[in-house]
Order: sequence, then structure tokens, then C-alpha cells
Amino acid sequence: SLSELPVQEPELFDVVDAEDNVLRVETRSTVHREKLMHRAVHVFVFNAAGQLYLQRRSLTKDTAPGKWVSSCSGHVDSGEDYDTAAPRELSEEIGLTEPQGLTRVFKESPCKQTGQEFVWVYRCKAEGPFTLDPVEVSDGKWIDLDDLEALIEERPRDFAWSFTYLWAKYRAL
Repeated sequence: SLSELPVQEPELFDVVDAEDNVLRVETRSTVHREKLMHRAVHVFVFNAAGQLYLQRRSLTKDTAPGKWVSSCSGHVDSGEDYDTAAPRELSEEIGLTEPQGLTRVFKESPCKQTGQEFVWVYRCKAEGPFTLDPVEVSDGKWIDLDDLEALIEERPRDFAWSFTYLWAKYRAL
């Protein structure tokens, strides 16, 4: 019977102002529909060879389905801070529980490219292999940075807009 099915609780996000102060809590669907400012993290995972790990988003995702994106990215849950969200997302999405040297790199303000998200971009080191969450991630691969630059130029639509935007900022540092 239906009553035995687990209830899917709506994801709750903190809605923030232009200074990233929390205003109130709303559901994921409301935040995205009304394009409210909220918080997210992106993590770039590099291996010893200097390659970046890319993940391909599952086709069931509500934004950028099937696109290549950061090694790991996700929303900061309501009541959570960025530094808690980053390792949680690494663990949930790619099964990385002990990232080496996980550090903040830069913070980006909400804009069209980030989907109205304040984003802290992190980097860390790991070798893999990773255990991908099939609900979130359909594929993953290591890529040389030169190859990545060439691919972004040749096939920009294979990548999520947020990733190419944040990657360009990272490369310019």
C-alpha cells in the first residue's frame, strides 16, 4: 500500500540576501522556481598527476542533466555552513570520505551562471576510484587540464554553464 512508501521530505535551503545573510527557509522547488539567492559548494578534485576529476550529472537531475560538471557540487542545506556541505557532498556524490587538503579557493556571488547561488569553490586531492551515487551521477573521469580546455572550447554545451563559469574563474587565479 502507499502508506508503506517512505515520505520524501522536501529539501530545505536557506534563502539569503546580497550579503549572504540568511533571511528565511524555503523548499528547493520554491527557491529554484522564484530564482531566490541561496548557497552551494563546488569541489575540484585533483589527482597526483594534476588531472581534474569530472562527473557527468544523471539524466534525472532537474538542472543540467547529462552535463559534465565539477568533481562534486551541491546545495548547502538549511542550517548548514559551506565547510560542512563540501565534505558531505563529496561523500554523498562520489563516495570520497577522506579528501586530502580540502580548502576554500574563492567565493562567487549569485548570478545567472551560478543559478543565483553564492558558491564557495574548494579544491582537494584524491586518487580514487570513486563510488558514484547513481541518482546524482551517471559517469566520471579524470582529464588532463589541457584536454579539458580544448573540450570546453570545442563542445561547450557538453558542460554545465556553472562549471565552465567557475572553472574559468579558477584558472584565472
